[in-house]
Amino acid sequence: MAEPSNKFFQLLAQAQHRLDESFAHLPSSPAPPLDEAAVTILNEVAVKLHDNYPYAHPLYAGQMLKPPHPIARAAYTLAMSVNPNNHALDGGRASSAMEIEAVAAIAKMFGWPEHLGHLTGGGTFANLEALWVAGQLAPGKSIAASDQAHYTHSRISSVLGLPFTEIPSDNTGRIDIHALETLLQTENIGTVVVTLGTTAIGAVDPLDEILKLQQRYNFRIHVDAAYGGYFTLAGNLSPQTRAAYDAIPQADSIVIDPHKHGLQPYGCGCILFRDPSVGRLYKHDSPYTYFSSKDLHLGEISLECSRAGASAVALWATQRLLPYSPGGTFAHNLESSHQAALELHRRLTSSPHFITPTARPELDIVFWAVNSANSQLSSALAQQIFDEAARHDVHLALATVPIRLFPSGTWPQAEQTETITCLRSVLMKPEHLAWIEQIWQRLTAAASASIAVNTPWELC
Repeated sequence: MAEPSNKFFQLLAQAQHRLDESFAHLPSSPAPPLDEAAVTILNEVAVKLHDNYPYAHPLYAGQMLKPPHPIARAAYTLAMSVNPNNHALDGGRASSAMEIEAVAAIAKMFGWPEHLGHLTGGGTFANLEALWVAGQLAPGKSIAASDQAHYTHSRISSVLGLPFTEIPSDNTGRIDIHALETLLQTENIGTVVVTLGTTAIGAVDPLDEILKLQQRYNFRIHVDAAYGGYFTLAGNLSPQTRAAYDAIPQADSIVIDPHKHGLQPYGCGCILFRDPSVGRLYKHDSPYTYFSSKDLHLGEISLECSRAGASAVALWATQRLLPYSPGGTFAHNLESSHQAALELHRRLTSSPHFITPTARPELDIVFWAVNSANSQLSSALAQQIFDEAARHDVHLALATVPIRLFPSGTWPQAEQTETITCLRSVLMKPEHLAWIEQIWQRLTAAASASIAVNTPWELC
């Protein structure tokens, strides 16, 4: 696993010295010392942290855990010596300005020259703000989302006291357009959540088609791109997926998580509204907070109060190093992740020992089942391979998905309404493309060890 080099700590020390110079005129006020007791405790912390998967290593290909870029780690650490709070300018003047710049860069990436937005502690709270605004603008009307959308949408709707309607997905995992239109005809739907990159299988809802429905029916469109949003920069998406991303500028609100593909530490989410006038809905008074400046305090357009200004500093620094430019390094890394997913999917499809779904990967998530006599055995073998793969130092994930996502007749005795447990990988590290051969060798070794006692297969 990659470790910080001496150069990393040297650069951080130099930057820290430069920051400390700004307060050098103040009377000395030394920080509490880190004595031998602190050393003992930190060593204990290090030992306890051994109980982790190697998230930063390319052989970790399981959940959505992408290591932050070294410059994000350094900038976050540097900012923590100030510990700014971006709720009010009183607590984070410099970091608030950096947040406004960083959020504007994200809005520009989505084609919004005007916007209202800010960072959040993560995608869940960002989605809560989007649905809160939706509920204010269409009180009492239902929030609708696909059955493959993130589970937080139904939970958030419950918290907000809004009705929630689940829309069936089709056999590719995308929202079913015909089922959606049928529900829109009831005129009870106030907002449709469009997921660009579902967290289970990476499906991209057809935003371009849903926009056509918006022209006939009156509803808001909220894009949940917490996981998949940055892929708007990728130049190697399929035409169908590209069409959905190209339609983003017409959405009403967007959520994206820089702590996923944006190379940031947890937690860093972002909410954006296309119409800045929704800021009126946030209006409130805090006479003991907003007094140092007549400029915008980010807490005035946020439901969250205290927020880590260090998140904004880290994001701003990363954007300076890796701009959101089509064809640039940041975009190329996303393209590599998508290519890695396509390559793993190709190998899985060519193998007689695995079953791949009907649709190819749209982003960088791959899921697959184990070829077996029935779906129950396939699910059991997936769990065994998952455990055995970890012993081969390749770390996957598991997902329970509808059987209908796989070719019809794969398990003749199974009902299409049933679910099956699959193996799943999120190949979100740029290095994953170069490591596919290593991952494949270890995966097939794990599969061979797991299924040898259940079937006569031979895996090479």
